[in-house]
Amino acid sequence: MIVTTTFDVPGYRVTQHLGIVRGIVVRAPTIGQGILGGLKSIVGGRIGAYTEMCEQARSEAYSQLVLHAQAIGADAIVGVRYDASDVGGQTHATEVLCYGTAVKCERIS
Repeated sequence: MIVTTTFDVPGYRVTQHLGIVRGIVVRAPTIGQGILGGLKSIVGGRIGAYTEMCEQARSEAYSQLVLHAQAIGADAIVGVRYDASDVGGQTHATEVLCYGTAVKCERIS
């Protein structure tokens, strides 16, 4: 599956737009990540536990995006973007959305 942030695919011609595809994940830190993150926020600096949680969420959202595109017969996904937001108030959950446009394409001779 070709996945790109651009709206074209070098060496290919888009022949059909199949629509928007997305992957969405909502994750909250584990108890351990929450404790480490809370302690780290007191002294400042990079919070590795939260970084790991966010990277896992992005990876899962990306995988869901690709599965969604494969399910509708896409050859590629163009215009891919990520969006993230906090949800759930005190639970410190993060929603990660990965979205783009599924397309059919053919190689240019």
